[in-house]
Amino acid sequence: MAKKTDTFSFGIAGVDLGTVEREVPVGEPPPLPPNDRLNVIGKSVPRQNGRAKVTGAIRYTVDVALPGMLYGRILRANLPHARIRAIDLSRAASHPGVRVVFALVSPEDPANNEVRYIGAPVVALAATSMAYAEEALHLIRVDYEPLPFIADMEAARRLDAPAVYEPGAAPGGHPSGFPARTSLPLSNNVRGPAIDRRGDVVRGMGEADVIIESEYRTHVQTHCCMEPHAIVADWQSEGLTVHISTQFTSGVRHELAETFNLPLNRVRVIVDGMGGGFGSKSQLGDYGRIAVSLSREAKAPVRLVFTREEEQMASGNRPATWQRLKIGAKRDGTLTAISLESHGTAGVGLGAGVGNVAQALYTCPNFEGAQSDVFINAGPGCAMRGPGNTPGAYGMEQAIDELAERLAIDPLALRDRIDPSPVRRVERRIGAERIGWLRRATPDRDPGPVKRGIGVAQSLWMANVQTNSSCEVRLMRDGSVEVRSSVQDIGTGIGTVLAQVVAEMMGLRAEDISVRIGDTEFPAGPPSYGSRTTASITPPARTAAFHVMQTLFKQAGRALNARPDELVAHNGRILVREDASRSMSFRKAAALLRTDHVSAIVSRADDYGGFRWHKGDWAMARQDLGGVQFAEVAVDTETGIVRVERVVAVQDCGRPMNPRQIESQVQGGVLMGLSYALFENRILDQHTGRMVNPNLEQYKLVGPREVPDIDVVVLENYLGQSATDAYGIAEPANIATAAAIANAVHNAIGVRIRELPMTPAVVLAALGKVHVAEHRP
Repeated sequence: MAKKTDTFSFGIAGVDLGTVEREVPVGEPPPLPPNDRLNVIGKSVPRQNGRAKVTGAIRYTVDVALPGMLYGRILRANLPHARIRAIDLSRAASHPGVRVVFALVSPEDPANNEVRYIGAPVVALAATSMAYAEEALHLIRVDYEPLPFIADMEAARRLDAPAVYEPGAAPGGHPSGFPARTSLPLSNNVRGPAIDRRGDVVRGMGEADVIIESEYRTHVQTHCCMEPHAIVADWQSEGLTVHISTQFTSGVRHELAETFNLPLNRVRVIVDGMGGGFGSKSQLGDYGRIAVSLSREAKAPVRLVFTREEEQMASGNRPATWQRLKIGAKRDGTLTAISLESHGTAGVGLGAGVGNVAQALYTCPNFEGAQSDVFINAGPGCAMRGPGNTPGAYGMEQAIDELAERLAIDPLALRDRIDPSPVRRVERRIGAERIGWLRRATPDRDPGPVKRGIGVAQSLWMANVQTNSSCEVRLMRDGSVEVRSSVQDIGTGIGTVLAQVVAEMMGLRAEDISVRIGDTEFPAGPPSYGSRTTASITPPARTAAFHVMQTLFKQAGRALNARPDELVAHNGRILVREDASRSMSFRKAAALLRTDHVSAIVSRADDYGGFRWHKGDWAMARQDLGGVQFAEVAVDTETGIVRVERVVAVQDCGRPMNPRQIESQVQGGVLMGLSYALFENRILDQHTGRMVNPNLEQYKLVGPREVPDIDVVVLENYLGQSATDAYGIAEPANIATAAAIANAVHNAIGVRIRELPMTPAVVLAALGKVHVAEHRP
């Protein structure tokens, strides 16, 4: 591919660090200047669909109603582990409202006759009304042979524990979520460990002046999406159309095509409004395949929507984890070795690692990590905002504070010595000033029962890019502009950002741009997970708009007696750069087009400096995403109640495209992290394997009374890596919060809490004021 050399602005947080030259593909637009020199990008443009959301006009999947639509329901297992001996569907099949019913397990098939958690799908049906569907569920008879089960992670690790899977039947994959250098075979319910090494940890520990060792535990957190998982599947002879609440329309399309042996051009996936996903709606899922199968057999559209109980029990969760960290350091704080051992449970699934915070956040020549999965008879886990790294940061960032205390070094000063990131260094300085770090005192110094403290923690996340991301920009002869992509807006405002990007290039306002997204009839867009959406779709959107403008400039140039490269677009006009008196309106210029419209479809180019890693459609940029959060808490030592009074979140995401929307994401990440730290916990009855709080009443979440003052600072970090230099924010905004709160609690009471959630009972137990029976997942 032909290349050219462009010069890009380079700087952090308003500090101009000069310029950097990059080789870029010919056809890419010229470099963007910093945000303060732009008209639309970097401004807090109102959400394009904001009014529709608050007035109820926006259509969610649960609002889709097609002619002749049936209502699907799933009969779920009521035992945590059982073999299906027989299923009687006759009474349900003869119900006058039922159009189709079929079993999802087979008593005759040894490979498919077991259920391994309460809530596992057993039978699916579709009826002419929801009431009929519910009636029919109660007519189904299932003969279960109960089998031994295990619902406790630590008990499941014992050699005599009941096996969740027979040998060879467990799912594959790596427990840490990252490729393993060594993987040991399955032993009872333990898969792993996945081993990661560099240097010589034994030698590094021997060189240390100080060694700290500590353990940390986190419990299961459920996604609690306000909009439940929902799908309307419509199988027709000419093709399959699916309306689904999803974080990845293009990915679901591929899954459907592969599962049902359909060509891609006969599969269409649509999503309009989304009411939260946080990782749980990243794939088609069993329920999606079930709905399509029901529609195919019934020859009618089928609507399948989870109940809240299904949402809490069977839609995924953030796995529980245990980790032991051992860190060696010199007296000046230089790290000599880090050892990490962890295990976690994603129920009957995999992916319960603690990420790469311990091995990648700080400079240390010697590292060894061993991460394992533990199967239990509970619903499978899945990705959840900052998977792995969120519990990983909870442990690592507390361990770094413990090390600072042992070395008698200020926690910020220690991080200044061992953290190589210049961005986080700036973030620490800004956050310390905002929170008033200098007034942070020694632990347990306040008179009276209420103690106050300040803590800090840092986040680490990969700057992900989906290279299979495309965007079309269309300019009509009447001057109207449309941007198209299958990318979905899950609530983060990517549609508004696309309008800003195109408007900036075309010299228009964001409201002048029509945005059509969330439909696989348009060019394939990226997923909305892993903090990759903005980084993946805004560069091709800007490049596509650039190509369209080159065509427009050619037509306008003839009328203005100027070369195309002498023209610019500004404030709705096309004008000669050196002679603004020679100009015409954007609409008049568009009227000169030879056809009714011109368009350009562009896919995501590689980062200009190249990728650190690229496999298939997924790539990682050379830089990471950071973020530093400070928390101020008040702890009542008589009741054990922790109240977070203030959080300062200093985050980076490359070029901030829409500050207000970014602040909204950061606030949401902080609140999710606060809820994780203090409230959320899936509780399993160890005698029955049943979740006893599968609702939003007994499952505790942060509420309005617990919301602290959240001060968000978003850095401008220009690196000259793409046509927009923009990256994601959702994951980094969540990763550090629980750790910052935990460090603040320690600063308040002088006792370290090593378990999440930090409920009043846990705090009082740590203070030695009450004994609490341990609950484990």
